[in-house]
Amino acid sequence: MFRGFYNLTSGMLTQQRNLDVVGNNLTNVSTSGFKQSRYTATTFDEVMLSWAGTKDKSYQEIGGPYAYIRATSQIYTDYSQGLPEPTNITLDFAIEGAGFFAIRGDDGQTYYTRSGTFTLDNEGYLCYPGKGRIIGADGQDIRLNTDRIDADKSGNMYNYDGNLLGTLGIYTFADNEAQLQHEGEGFFTGQGAQLDENPLVHWQYLERANVDMIQQMTELLTCQRSLQSAAQVSKMYDNMMTKTTNDVGRL
Repeated sequence: MFRGFYNLTSGMLTQQRNLDVVGNNLTNVSTSGFKQSRYTATTFDEVMLSWAGTKDKSYQEIGGPYAYIRATSQIYTDYSQGLPEPTNITLDFAIEGAGFFAIRGDDGQTYYTRSGTFTLDNEGYLCYPGKGRIIGADGQDIRLNTDRIDADKSGNMYNYDGNLLGTLGIYTFADNEAQLQHEGEGFFTGQGAQLDENPLVHWQYLERANVDMIQQMTELLTCQRSLQSAAQVSKMYDNMMTKTTNDVGRL
C-alpha cells in the first residue's frame, strides 16, 4: 500500500546525493589537477550483498522480487588526463601521464595531487600553500632557496648556474580506484605509491580540471528536475493516501 513512498523517497535521496557530487565537480572546475567524480546507485539488496562481500543470492526475499529502495553504490573518480595549460609561472608544473605529486603534509600525512601550483616556504623549501612540502624523487623535501630556476621534462630543477637543486617525485599506483581515497579539493591519500622512473613533467604549466562543463550542467538540470518531480508526486501520493484513509474511516 505504501510502496510508492519507498520508491519516491529513495529517488529523492538518490538525486540529492547526485546533485552533491555534480555540485562539487562544478565548484572545482577551476581547480588545477582536479578529477571529477561520478555517482552511481543500485538496489538496496545489491549494496548489502556488496558490503557482505558475497554475490550469493540464495536467500529468502522479503516482500517479493521487487526493489523499493535505491542506495549509493559507489562514487567513482575519473582519473583521465586534463589539458596542460601554460602559465609562465616559474614554480608551476603539470604531469602528463598517470602520476601524482607527493606532499608531506603539515599534519604528518602524505597527500597526493595532480595540482602543481607550488611556491617556497620561509625556509626555501618547495611547498604546496597551506598543505605541506613537496617530496622529491629521493624521498626528501626539496629545498630550492630560490624561484629563479630552470626545469626539464623529467622534473629536474636547476639554478641559473646549471646546478641541480632537486627532482620532483612523481608517484604512481597500480590501481587508483582501489588504493586512493579522495580527501577533497584534488587531494588523495593512499598506500602502495611507486616512484615513476620516467615521468613526463611540463614546466610552467598547470593541468586543467577534467570536468566537462556541458555534461555536468546537463546532469545538474536532469537531477534537479527528477528531484522536483519526485517531490511533487510524493505530495500527490500523500494527499491521495490521506483521502483514502479518511474515506475508509467513515465506512
